[in-house]
Amino acid sequence: MSPVSSVLESRELLWNLTLRELRTKYRRSFLGWTWSMLNPLATVAIYSFVFSVLFRASAPPGDPSGLTGFAYYLLAALLPWNFFALVTGLGMVAIANNSGLVRRVAFPREVLVFSNTLHACVQFGIEMGLLCVVLLVVGSPILPWIPLMVVVSALLAVFASGFALALSALSVYFRDMTYLWTIFTQVWFFLTPVVYGPDLLQARAPEWANQVLRLNPMQAFVSSYRDLLYDAKCPSFMRLLMMFCAAILSLSIGWLFFHRMGRRLAEEV
Repeated sequence: MSPVSSVLESRELLWNLTLRELRTKYRRSFLGWTWSMLNPLATVAIYSFVFSVLFRASAPPGDPSGLTGFAYYLLAALLPWNFFALVTGLGMVAIANNSGLVRRVAFPREVLVFSNTLHACVQFGIEMGLLCVVLLVVGSPILPWIPLMVVVSALLAVFASGFALALSALSVYFRDMTYLWTIFTQVWFFLTPVVYGPDLLQARAPEWANQVLRLNPMQAFVSSYRDLLYDAKCPSFMRLLMMFCAAILSLSIGWLFFHRMGRRLAEEV
């Protein structure tokens, strides 16, 4: 039986594990799921203060939306990046955190990773829903682009899941993987135009570096979200194609890697 078929046959287990993650995320916390709104708001407040007040950064006007405001410009890219970081971070420890279940029960181990992806999708949906409401209130014409934003979000979830699958297997064999991935994502974050526009890095980096940075798939994702949410326009066809190819390639490689390394997970975990 193929790995895909085994996961599809375990969809009830996937659903139950996802519900478990959702129920336990903010259990015994006073504010509960309100933290899903407060965390990104606090992050945006900090970044907005540092870049808008201290460094006096400004966002270009949305074209054709006419929207202005550094906070909107930042949120449109920061929330997708945080979603990617959340999926990979939760997925990386999915096997290790469920070691007892992995040792005792025979089931497709990928389900543990995918349940964390679905859990992260719920939180991301709340955050993006709030952002869309705010943008609609301030007059941004994003309503026709919301269905395409859902498609881009699905591609981002697939892209991140591929990394999560590979990282979850690696972290069982190499315990330092969590720390290495934290450092790697910090570097990747600042090489991706999240807190600045893509033109800034292109103007200051040498041409060979720009050629490499154009291959950064997260740049295509965050730029597409800015196109849809801040500018209220459709991303280019090449950008959409790049995201689709990156998502399929990431999931294929990650799943193959997980399948090859996952044969001894029960013994190593």
